Amino acid sequence: MTDTDYDLLGIGLGPFNLGLAALADEAPGDIDATFLEQKPEFNWHEGTLIEGTTLEVPFFADLVTMVDPTSRYTFLNYLHERSRLYDFYFYEEFFIPRREYNDYCRWVADSLDSLQFDRRVTDIDENDGVFEVESVDPSTGQRQTATAENVVVGIGTKPNIPEQFENHLSREVFHSASYLNHREQCLASDSVTVVGSGQSAAEVFQDLLERQGGNDYSLDWITRSPGFFQMVDGKLGHMVYTPEYTDYFYDLDQSRKDELLGDQDLLYKGIDETTSAKIYDTLYERSIGANDPDVGMIAATEVVEMGGNDAGGYALLCEQQEEERRFVHDTDTVVLATGYSREDPPFLSPLEEDIHRDGRDRLSITEDFRLRTDLDGRIFVQNAELHTHGINAPDLGLGAHRNAVIFNQVAGRDVYDTSHADTFQSFKTSEFVAERGGRWPAESPPEARNSD
Repeated sequence: MTDTDYDLLGIGLGPFNLGLAALADEAPGDIDATFLEQKPEFNWHEGTLIEGTTLEVPFFADLVTMVDPTSRYTFLNYLHERSRLYDFYFYEEFFIPRREYNDYCRWVADSLDSLQFDRRVTDIDENDGVFEVESVDPSTGQRQTATAENVVVGIGTKPNIPEQFENHLSREVFHSASYLNHREQCLASDSVTVVGSGQSAAEVFQDLLERQGGNDYSLDWITRSPGFFQMVDGKLGHMVYTPEYTDYFYDLDQSRKDELLGDQDLLYKGIDETTSAKIYDTLYERSIGANDPDVGMIAATEVVEMGGNDAGGYALLCEQQEEERRFVHDTDTVVLATGYSREDPPFLSPLEEDIHRDGRDRLSITEDFRLRTDLDGRIFVQNAELHTHGINAPDLGLGAHRNAVIFNQVAGRDVYDTSHADTFQSFKTSEFVAERGGRWPAESPPEARNSD
C-alpha cells in the first residue's frame, strides 16, 4: 500500500510532534502533513501520572500558545470546551496536574485528522529529495509506504536501565516509567527501594511515603547524586528558557557547550521545591513523639552490583563514593528512577552514510533543527539536540517555538512568527555592549569587538 505524497511526515507522537501537527492543521496554505505513531493512541508517560503531580512548567507551555495564542488547540480552549474554565479560574495555580496535561494532549490528538496510530516505522530511504517511509501495523502486520519531502523525527526517549540491573527486570524490579503499573506490587512488599535521583525518584518516593502508613513496608532511597538537591529555581534563572539562550548556546564552541551542560544539571534535573517540601514535612510529622519513620535515605551512593538474597529478595551491593566504602542493602522491590536515554532510531540506518556526526559520534544538527546530511531531502529532529542547542531541547515551553521554526522551513515562508521577544537578560556580549552603551577595550582583537 502506498500513500500519496506528503510535504511533511512526522515519526513519533509525543507532545512535540503533536504540537507540530496542531500548527500544521491551522496553518494557511496547502501543506499536506501526516504523523505516524506505533502506539494505538496518544498517552504521555502514563505510568508516571501520579495523583498530585504537576507539570514543572506553567500551563502556557502547552502545544501552541507561545507561538499562536489564538489557536483553537490552546490549553485554555481545551478548558473552555471541557466546561472547566471557571473550575480552573478558582484553582488559582500556574502549574497544572500532569494528568490534565495528558488529557489535554489526548483532546488535541482526537481533534486532528493527520495522525496515524498503530504505524511503526521500520525503514526510511531517500531518492532525489523524496523520502520513502515504510511502516507496519504492529497488530496486523499490514505494511504501508508513504513518501514525503520533509521528515521530522520525534520518537522521544526510552527508560534508561543501567547494566547492573538489566538481568533482573521483573515485576519486582522495574523502571519508574511504569510505576503506576507496579504500585500494588510495591504496597504488598515488605521493603521497597527507590534507586536514582531527580524529580521522578522524588515523586515515586513521596507517593510511597504517603501510602506507607496504611501498609507495612520499609522504604529506602539510594542515589549516586551528592545530595537530594532541589532544582535551581527562580524567576531570574528562568530566563535561560528562551529562544535567545538557545541561540547563544548554539554559537558557542562545542567543547564549551559540553562543559556547560555538565554544570547545568540542577537547572533541569533536580527536585522541585514543592515535592522536596512535601517529603521533608511528611518525614517531620512522622517523627513527632520520638517516633522513627521506617525510612532510609543515602546520597553519593551507587548500586554497583545486584543479586538475589537468602530471603528471596534482592541484595544491592552499594558504594558510598565519598567515603569509598561498600555495603549490602537487602530489599524486596526496586524502583529504578534512573532517567531516560536517547538512541538513534534503527529506521535511519539506511541513511547512515549520508548523516554527519561530530567527534563524539553525536548527530550534527543545524541551528534550525535539521540533521546535517548529504541528502537532498530534509530531516528535522525533536528533542535530540541537547548537545548542540542546550538544556532547552527537552523543555515543553520551547517546543512550540522549535515547531514554528521547522514548519516555516517546510512551508518556505514565515507562517508563524519566530522573532524573539525581549527578555531582561542579555546573553551575548555584543548585545549587552550595544544596548547599554559599553565599549570594547582597545587591546581587544577586531574579531572580538565585532563578533556576534
